[in-house]
Amino acid sequence: MPEVIDNKTIFSLLEVSRSIQKTIADRYRSLYWIKAEMNKLNHYTHSGHCYPELVEKKDGKVVAEMRSILWKADYQRINDQFHKILNEPLRDGITILLQAAISYDPLYGFSLKIVDIDPTFVLGELEREKRESIRKLQAEGIFHTNKNLPFPLLPKRLAIISVETSKGLSDFFKIIQRNPWQYKFEYTLFPALLQGDKSIPSIIRQLANIAEKTEEFDAVAIIRGGGGEVGLSSYNNYQLAKAIAIFPIPVITGIGHSTNETVSEMVAYQNAITPSELADFLIQKFHQFALPVDEAQSRIIRASKSLFEREERLLMQFSQSISWNSKAVLATQQHKLTTLTNHLQLFCRQLLKDRKADLNSIQRLLQLADPKQLLKKGFSITKINGHAVTQDISVKVGDDIETILYEGTVYSKVVK
Repeated sequence: MPEVIDNKTIFSLLEVSRSIQKTIADRYRSLYWIKAEMNKLNHYTHSGHCYPELVEKKDGKVVAEMRSILWKADYQRINDQFHKILNEPLRDGITILLQAAISYDPLYGFSLKIVDIDPTFVLGELEREKRESIRKLQAEGIFHTNKNLPFPLLPKRLAIISVETSKGLSDFFKIIQRNPWQYKFEYTLFPALLQGDKSIPSIIRQLANIAEKTEEFDAVAIIRGGGGEVGLSSYNNYQLAKAIAIFPIPVITGIGHSTNETVSEMVAYQNAITPSELADFLIQKFHQFALPVDEAQSRIIRASKSLFEREERLLMQFSQSISWNSKAVLATQQHKLTTLTNHLQLFCRQLLKDRKADLNSIQRLLQLADPKQLLKKGFSITKINGHAVTQDISVKVGDDIETILYEGTVYSKVVK
Protein backbone atom coordinates (compact mmCIF):
# COMPACT_ATOMS: atom_id res chain seq x y z
CA MET A 1 0.00 0.00 0.00
CA PRO A 2 1.28 3.52 -0.74
CA GLU A 3 2.32 5.79 2.12
CA VAL A 4 0.79 9.19 2.82
CA ILE A 5 3.26 11.80 4.00
CA ASP A 6 2.34 15.50 4.23
CA ASN A 7 -0.77 14.81 2.22
CA LYS A 8 1.35 13.21 -0.52
CA THR A 9 0.64 9.69 -1.71
CA ILE A 10 3.97 8.03 -2.24
CA PHE A 11 4.46 4.79 -4.20
CA SER A 12 7.52 2.64 -4.01
CA LEU A 13 9.41 1.83 -7.21
CA LEU A 14 8.38 -1.81 -6.87
CA GLU A 15 4.72 -0.82 -6.53
CA VAL A 16 4.92 1.28 -9.68
CA SER A 17 6.71 -1.53 -11.50
CA ARG A 18 4.12 -4.10 -10.43
CA SER A 19 1.32 -1.77 -11.46
CA ILE A 20 2.87 -1.42 -14.89
CA GLN A 21 3.39 -5.17 -15.00
CA LYS A 22 -0.29 -5.83 -14.20
CA THR A 23 -1.45 -3.22 -16.71
CA ILE A 24 0.71 -4.71 -19.45
CA ALA A 25 -0.43 -8.23 -18.59
CA ASP A 26 -4.10 -7.20 -18.66
CA ARG A 27 -3.71 -5.18 -21.84
CA TYR A 28 -1.57 -7.60 -23.89
CA ARG A 29 -2.99 -11.05 -23.19
CA SER A 30 -2.46 -12.51 -26.66
CA LEU A 31 0.52 -13.37 -28.79
CA TYR A 32 1.35 -10.77 -31.47
CA TRP A 33 3.06 -10.94 -34.85
CA ILE A 34 5.67 -8.20 -34.96
CA LYS A 35 7.96 -7.09 -37.79
CA ALA A 36 11.44 -6.02 -36.68
CA GLU A 37 15.10 -6.16 -37.67
CA MET A 38 17.29 -8.58 -35.75
CA ASN A 39 20.18 -6.27 -34.91
CA LYS A 40 21.94 -8.90 -32.77
CA LEU A 41 20.88 -12.46 -31.97
CA ASN A 42 22.96 -12.68 -28.75
CA HIS A 43 22.98 -16.48 -28.57
CA TYR A 44 24.66 -17.86 -25.44
CA THR A 45 26.05 -21.32 -26.10
CA HIS A 46 26.41 -22.31 -22.43
CA SER A 47 22.68 -21.92 -21.76
CA GLY A 48 21.34 -22.18 -25.29
CA HIS A 49 19.11 -19.12 -24.76
CA CYS A 50 19.09 -16.02 -27.00
CA TYR A 51 18.48 -12.40 -26.09
CA PRO A 52 17.90 -10.71 -29.45
CA GLU A 53 18.18 -6.95 -29.86
CA LEU A 54 15.27 -5.85 -32.05
CA VAL A 55 15.20 -2.50 -33.82
CA GLU A 56 13.15 -0.60 -36.39
CA LYS A 57 14.88 1.81 -38.73
CA LYS A 58 13.61 4.68 -40.81
CA ASP A 59 15.88 6.34 -43.36
CA GLY A 60 18.79 4.49 -41.81
CA LYS A 61 18.08 5.70 -38.26
CA VAL A 62 16.86 3.59 -35.35
CA VAL A 63 13.38 4.80 -34.36
CA ALA A 64 12.50 1.95 -31.94
CA GLU A 65 14.46 -0.64 -29.98
CA MET A 66 13.47 -3.42 -27.62
CA ARG A 67 15.11 -6.39 -26.00
CA SER A 68 13.63 -9.86 -26.31
CA ILE A 69 14.02 -13.42 -25.06
CA LEU A 70 14.16 -16.61 -27.10
CA TRP A 71 14.40 -19.68 -24.94
CA LYS A 72 16.62 -22.60 -25.90
CA ALA A 73 13.87 -25.01 -27.02
CA ASP A 74 12.16 -22.37 -29.17
CA TYR A 75 15.50 -21.26 -30.64
CA GLN A 76 16.43 -24.81 -31.64
CA ARG A 77 13.05 -25.38 -33.29
CA ILE A 78 13.12 -22.05 -35.15
CA ASN A 79 16.75 -22.46 -36.19
CA ASP A 80 15.97 -25.91 -37.64
CA GLN A 81 13.18 -24.35 -39.70
CA PHE A 82 15.59 -21.69 -41.05
CA HIS A 83 18.07 -24.36 -42.07
CA LYS A 84 15.34 -26.37 -43.75
CA ILE A 85 13.66 -23.53 -45.65
CA LEU A 86 16.47 -20.99 -46.16
CA ASN A 87 19.54 -23.20 -45.92
CA GLU A 88 20.80 -20.62 -43.42
CA PRO A 89 20.76 -20.33 -39.62
CA LEU A 90 18.91 -17.61 -37.75
CA ARG A 91 21.39 -14.74 -37.58
CA ASP A 92 22.01 -11.03 -37.19
CA GLY A 93 21.10 -8.37 -39.70
CA ILE A 94 17.83 -9.70 -41.16
CA THR A 95 14.25 -8.42 -41.03
CA ILE A 96 11.98 -11.01 -39.40
CA LEU A 97 8.32 -11.58 -38.59
CA LEU A 98 8.20 -12.86 -35.03
CA GLN A 99 5.42 -14.04 -32.77
CA ALA A 100 5.85 -12.90 -29.19
CA ALA A 101 4.21 -12.10 -25.92
CA ILE A 102 4.64 -8.57 -24.57
CA SER A 103 5.77 -8.57 -20.96
CA TYR A 104 7.17 -6.33 -18.29
CA ASP A 105 9.37 -7.39 -15.38
CA PRO A 106 10.01 -5.05 -12.42
CA LEU A 107 13.72 -5.92 -12.53
CA TYR A 108 14.39 -6.35 -16.26
CA GLY A 109 11.86 -3.98 -17.80
CA PHE A 110 9.99 -4.45 -21.10
CA SER A 111 10.75 -7.43 -23.32
CA LEU A 112 9.26 -9.58 -25.99
CA LYS A 113 9.13 -13.30 -25.32
CA ILE A 114 9.58 -14.79 -28.79
CA VAL A 115 7.82 -18.08 -29.43
CA ASP A 116 8.05 -18.29 -33.24
CA ILE A 117 9.69 -16.67 -36.29
CA ASP A 118 8.34 -17.11 -39.82
CA PRO A 119 11.23 -18.02 -42.18
CA THR A 120 9.03 -17.58 -45.27
CA PHE A 121 8.61 -13.88 -44.38
CA VAL A 122 12.38 -13.48 -44.58
CA LEU A 123 12.26 -14.86 -48.11
CA GLY A 124 9.53 -12.39 -48.95
CA GLU A 125 11.52 -9.46 -47.59
CA LEU A 126 14.54 -10.51 -49.61
CA GLU A 127 12.43 -10.72 -52.76
CA ARG A 128 10.87 -7.32 -52.07
CA GLU A 129 14.31 -5.69 -51.65
CA LYS A 130 15.51 -7.45 -54.78
CA ARG A 131 12.62 -6.16 -56.90
CA GLU A 132 13.04 -2.62 -55.54
CA SER A 133 16.76 -2.58 -56.33
CA ILE A 134 16.09 -3.78 -59.88
CA ARG A 135 13.43 -1.11 -60.36
CA LYS A 136 15.76 1.68 -59.22
CA LEU A 137 18.66 0.54 -61.39
CA GLN A 138 16.46 0.23 -64.45
CA ALA A 139 14.89 3.63 -63.79
CA GLU A 140 18.39 5.19 -63.68
CA GLY A 141 19.33 3.46 -66.94
CA ILE A 142 22.40 1.75 -65.47
CA PHE A 143 21.18 -1.85 -65.17
CA HIS A 144 23.18 -3.00 -68.23
CA THR A 145 26.05 -0.48 -68.01
CA ASN A 146 28.72 -2.93 -66.87
CA LYS A 147 27.52 -5.63 -69.25
CA ASN A 148 27.98 -3.24 -72.18
CA LEU A 149 31.67 -2.62 -71.44
CA PRO A 150 34.21 -4.14 -73.86
CA PHE A 151 35.81 -7.20 -72.32
CA PRO A 152 39.63 -7.52 -72.58
CA LEU A 153 40.95 -9.90 -75.22
CA LEU A 154 43.09 -11.54 -72.52
CA PRO A 155 41.77 -10.95 -68.96
CA LYS A 156 45.20 -11.52 -67.42
CA ARG A 157 45.30 -8.94 -64.57
CA LEU A 158 42.58 -9.54 -61.96
CA ALA A 159 41.52 -7.54 -58.92
CA ILE A 160 39.89 -10.09 -56.61
CA ILE A 161 37.46 -9.12 -53.84
CA SER A 162 37.18 -12.04 -51.42
CA VAL A 163 38.32 -13.46 -48.09
CA GLU A 164 41.71 -15.14 -48.07
CA THR A 165 40.33 -18.13 -46.14
CA SER A 166 37.31 -18.58 -48.42
CA LYS A 167 36.91 -22.11 -49.79
CA GLY A 168 35.46 -20.61 -52.95
CA LEU A 169 38.64 -18.57 -53.47
CA SER A 170 40.73 -21.69 -52.88
CA ASP A 171 38.74 -23.57 -55.54
CA PHE A 172 39.17 -20.64 -57.94
CA PHE A 173 42.95 -20.53 -57.48
CA LYS A 174 43.25 -24.30 -57.81
CA ILE A 175 41.74 -24.24 -61.32
CA ILE A 176 43.48 -21.03 -62.42
CA GLN A 177 46.94 -22.07 -61.26
CA ARG A 178 46.76 -25.69 -62.43
CA ASN A 179 45.25 -25.20 -65.86
CA PRO A 180 46.93 -27.73 -68.21
CA TRP A 181 47.64 -25.08 -70.87
CA GLN A 182 49.77 -23.10 -68.38
CA TYR A 183 47.97 -19.82 -69.01
CA LYS A 184 49.42 -17.25 -66.63
CA PHE A 185 47.19 -14.91 -64.59
CA GLU A 186 48.16 -12.00 -62.33
CA TYR A 187 45.92 -11.13 -59.39
CA THR A 188 45.75 -8.83 -56.39
CA LEU A 189 43.51 -9.70 -53.43
CA PHE A 190 41.35 -6.96 -51.89
CA PRO A 191 40.00 -8.55 -48.66
CA ALA A 192 36.38 -7.81 -47.75
CA LEU A 193 33.53 -9.22 -45.72
CA LEU A 194 31.25 -11.23 -47.98
CA GLN A 195 28.18 -11.91 -45.82
CA GLY A 196 25.82 -9.88 -43.67
CA ASP A 197 25.04 -6.16 -43.59
CA LYS A 198 28.69 -5.26 -43.03
CA SER A 199 29.63 -6.91 -46.30
CA ILE A 200 27.89 -4.13 -48.26
CA PRO A 201 30.16 -1.22 -47.18
CA SER A 202 33.15 -3.57 -47.12
CA ILE A 203 32.77 -4.58 -50.79
CA ILE A 204 31.88 -1.04 -51.89
CA ARG A 205 35.00 0.29 -50.15
CA GLN A 206 37.24 -2.18 -51.97
CA LEU A 207 35.57 -1.34 -55.30
CA ALA A 208 36.44 2.31 -54.61
CA ASN A 209 40.06 1.34 -53.92
CA ILE A 210 40.28 -0.57 -57.20
CA ALA A 211 38.62 2.29 -59.10
CA GLU A 212 41.59 4.53 -58.22
CA LYS A 213 43.93 2.28 -60.26
CA THR A 214 41.79 0.62 -62.90
CA GLU A 215 44.64 0.93 -65.42
CA GLU A 216 46.40 -1.85 -63.47
CA PHE A 217 43.59 -4.40 -63.97
CA ASP A 218 41.59 -6.00 -66.77
CA ALA A 219 38.62 -7.07 -64.63
CA VAL A 220 37.31 -7.31 -61.06
CA ALA A 221 36.26 -10.70 -59.66
CA ILE A 222 34.00 -10.98 -56.59
CA ILE A 223 34.47 -14.50 -55.23
CA ARG A 224 32.59 -16.14 -52.36
CA GLY A 225 31.79 -19.66 -51.23
CA GLY A 226 28.31 -21.20 -51.22
CA GLY A 227 25.42 -20.12 -49.06
CA GLY A 228 21.66 -19.84 -48.72
CA GLU A 229 19.27 -17.03 -49.61
CA VAL A 230 19.69 -15.13 -46.34
CA GLY A 231 23.46 -15.11 -46.55
CA LEU A 232 23.23 -13.68 -50.06
CA SER A 233 20.73 -10.96 -49.20
CA SER A 234 23.40 -8.24 -49.13
CA TYR A 235 23.98 -8.81 -52.87
CA ASN A 236 20.44 -7.55 -53.53
CA ASN A 237 21.30 -4.24 -51.90
CA TYR A 238 20.74 -1.29 -54.22
CA GLN A 239 23.94 0.58 -53.27
CA LEU A 240 26.17 -2.45 -53.80
CA ALA A 241 24.48 -3.37 -57.08
CA LYS A 242 24.83 0.23 -58.31
CA ALA A 243 28.55 0.30 -57.44
CA ILE A 244 29.01 -2.82 -59.59
CA ALA A 245 26.77 -1.59 -62.43
CA ILE A 246 28.66 1.70 -62.93
CA PHE A 247 32.15 0.29 -62.32
CA PRO A 248 34.51 1.43 -65.14
CA ILE A 249 35.93 -2.04 -65.93
CA PRO A 250 34.10 -5.40 -66.19
CA VAL A 251 33.03 -7.02 -62.90
CA ILE A 252 32.65 -10.80 -62.86
CA THR A 253 31.11 -12.74 -59.98
CA GLY A 254 31.31 -16.23 -58.57
CA ILE A 255 29.51 -16.18 -55.24
CA GLY A 256 28.62 -19.83 -55.05
CA HIS A 257 24.92 -20.64 -55.31
CA SER A 258 22.60 -22.17 -57.88
CA THR A 259 19.24 -20.73 -56.78
CA ASN A 260 17.90 -17.24 -57.41
CA GLU A 261 20.31 -14.82 -59.07
CA THR A 262 21.04 -11.73 -56.94
CA VAL A 263 20.86 -8.19 -58.30
CA SER A 264 24.63 -7.76 -58.02
CA GLU A 265 25.08 -10.80 -60.25
CA MET A 266 22.46 -9.53 -62.70
CA VAL A 267 24.26 -6.22 -63.28
CA ALA A 268 27.77 -7.70 -63.37
CA TYR A 269 29.43 -8.27 -66.76
CA GLN A 270 29.48 -12.04 -66.17
CA ASN A 271 28.00 -14.19 -63.41
CA ALA A 272 29.21 -17.71 -62.72
CA ILE A 273 27.31 -20.01 -60.39
CA THR A 274 30.49 -21.03 -58.56
CA PRO A 275 34.06 -19.74 -58.25
CA SER A 276 35.20 -22.83 -60.18
CA GLU A 277 32.89 -21.94 -63.07
CA LEU A 278 34.25 -18.39 -62.98
CA ALA A 279 37.80 -19.75 -63.33
CA ASP A 280 36.64 -21.82 -66.32
CA PHE A 281 35.14 -18.68 -67.89
CA LEU A 282 38.50 -16.87 -67.70
CA ILE A 283 40.41 -19.86 -69.06
CA GLN A 284 37.92 -20.07 -71.92
CA LYS A 285 38.74 -16.45 -72.82
CA PHE A 286 42.39 -17.46 -73.17
CA HIS A 287 41.26 -20.42 -75.30
CA GLN A 288 39.32 -18.14 -77.62
CA PHE A 289 42.50 -16.17 -78.20
CA ALA A 290 44.97 -19.08 -78.30
CA LEU A 291 43.07 -21.42 -80.62
CA PRO A 292 42.93 -19.02 -83.62
CA VAL A 293 46.62 -18.25 -83.09
CA ASP A 294 47.45 -21.97 -83.06
CA GLU A 295 45.33 -22.50 -86.17
CA ALA A 296 47.06 -19.58 -87.93
CA GLN A 297 50.44 -21.06 -87.01
CA SER A 298 49.42 -24.43 -88.45
CA ARG A 299 48.20 -22.76 -91.65
CA ILE A 300 51.49 -20.87 -92.01
CA ILE A 301 53.48 -24.08 -91.53
CA ARG A 302 51.36 -25.94 -94.07
CA ALA A 303 51.56 -23.07 -96.59
CA SER A 304 55.35 -22.82 -96.14
CA LYS A 305 55.85 -26.54 -96.67
CA SER A 306 53.63 -26.45 -99.74
CA LEU A 307 55.55 -23.48 -101.16
CA PHE A 308 58.93 -25.16 -100.63
CA GLU A 309 57.69 -28.40 -102.18
CA ARG A 310 56.34 -26.53 -105.23
CA GLU A 311 59.60 -24.61 -105.72
CA GLU A 312 61.59 -27.81 -105.34
CA ARG A 313 59.53 -29.46 -108.10
CA LEU A 314 60.09 -26.45 -110.39
CA LEU A 315 63.82 -26.59 -109.73
CA MET A 316 63.88 -30.26 -110.63
CA GLN A 317 61.98 -29.52 -113.83
CA PHE A 318 64.46 -26.79 -114.78
CA SER A 319 67.35 -29.12 -114.07
CA GLN A 320 65.87 -31.87 -116.23
CA SER A 321 65.05 -29.44 -119.06
CA ILE A 322 68.79 -28.81 -119.71
CA SER A 323 69.33 -31.07 -122.81
CA TRP A 324 72.47 -32.60 -124.34
CA ASN A 325 72.45 -29.91 -127.10
CA SER A 326 72.57 -27.25 -124.43
CA LYS A 327 75.58 -28.96 -122.95
CA ALA A 328 77.24 -29.14 -126.42
CA VAL A 329 76.60 -25.43 -126.97
CA LEU A 330 78.20 -24.69 -123.65
CA ALA A 331 81.22 -26.84 -124.60
CA THR A 332 81.62 -25.00 -127.97
CA GLN A 333 81.41 -21.65 -126.29
CA GLN A 334 83.94 -22.83 -123.75
CA HIS A 335 86.32 -23.85 -126.62
CA LYS A 336 85.90 -20.46 -128.29
CA LEU A 337 86.58 -18.73 -125.02
CA THR A 338 89.77 -20.78 -124.55
CA THR A 339 90.96 -19.95 -128.12
CA LEU A 340 90.32 -16.25 -127.60
CA THR A 341 92.20 -16.41 -124.32
CA ASN A 342 95.23 -18.00 -126.02
CA HIS A 343 95.18 -15.42 -128.86
CA LEU A 344 94.94 -12.61 -126.39
CA GLN A 345 97.91 -13.93 -124.47
CA LEU A 346 100.03 -14.17 -127.68
CA PHE A 347 98.99 -10.69 -128.78
CA CYS A 348 99.88 -9.25 -125.38
CA ARG A 349 103.29 -10.89 -125.40
CA GLN A 350 104.11 -9.52 -128.91
CA LEU A 351 102.81 -6.08 -128.00
CA LEU A 352 104.97 -5.95 -124.89
CA LYS A 353 108.02 -7.10 -126.97
CA ASP A 354 107.45 -4.33 -129.56
CA ARG A 355 106.99 -1.70 -126.87
CA LYS A 356 110.20 -2.82 -125.22
CA ALA A 357 112.15 -2.45 -128.49
CA ASP A 358 110.76 1.05 -128.97
CA LEU A 359 111.87 1.97 -125.47
CA ASN A 360 115.37 0.67 -126.16
CA SER A 361 115.62 2.86 -129.31
CA ILE A 362 114.48 5.93 -127.44
CA GLN A 363 117.00 5.19 -124.74
CA ARG A 364 119.85 5.05 -127.31
CA LEU A 365 118.76 8.39 -128.79
CA LEU A 366 118.67 9.97 -125.37
CA GLN A 367 122.14 8.69 -124.65
CA LEU A 368 123.44 10.19 -127.91
CA ALA A 369 121.85 13.57 -127.06
CA ASP A 370 123.34 13.58 -123.60
CA PRO A 371 125.61 16.74 -123.19
CA LYS A 372 128.18 14.68 -121.37
CA GLN A 373 128.76 12.63 -124.49
CA LEU A 374 129.37 15.82 -126.52
CA LEU A 375 131.73 17.20 -123.88
CA LYS A 376 133.58 13.93 -123.94
CA LYS A 377 134.26 14.46 -127.65
CA GLY A 378 135.95 17.85 -127.01
CA PHE A 379 133.01 20.22 -127.08
CA SER A 380 132.46 22.74 -124.24
CA ILE A 381 129.68 24.93 -122.91
CA THR A 382 130.22 28.65 -122.27
CA LYS A 383 128.00 30.45 -119.73
CA ILE A 384 127.64 34.05 -118.67
CA ASN A 385 125.80 34.66 -115.46
CA GLY A 386 124.54 31.05 -115.55
CA HIS A 387 123.14 31.30 -119.09
CA ALA A 388 124.65 29.43 -122.04
CA VAL A 389 126.28 31.67 -124.70
CA THR A 390 125.09 30.84 -128.25
CA GLN A 391 126.05 34.15 -130.11
CA ASP A 392 129.05 36.43 -129.77
CA ILE A 393 126.83 39.52 -129.61
CA SER A 394 125.76 38.45 -126.18
CA VAL A 395 129.38 38.80 -124.91
CA LYS A 396 130.83 42.15 -123.86
CA VAL A 397 134.28 43.19 -122.81
CA GLY A 398 134.75 42.69 -119.13
CA ASP A 399 132.23 39.80 -118.80
CA ASP A 400 133.18 36.89 -116.65
CA ILE A 401 132.61 33.70 -118.50
CA GLU A 402 132.46 30.07 -117.42
CA THR A 403 133.59 27.30 -119.74
CA ILE A 404 132.39 23.81 -118.84
CA LEU A 405 134.56 20.96 -120.12
CA TYR A 406 134.06 17.21 -119.92
CA GLU A 407 136.25 17.24 -116.87
CA GLY A 408 136.47 20.54 -115.02
CA THR A 409 135.53 24.20 -115.59
CA VAL A 410 137.58 27.19 -116.83
CA TYR A 411 136.83 30.76 -115.66
CA SER A 412 137.98 33.75 -117.73
CA LYS A 413 137.29 37.39 -118.44
CA VAL A 414 136.63 38.93 -121.87
CA VAL A 415 139.25 41.53 -122.80
CA LYS A 416 138.53 41.77 -126.55
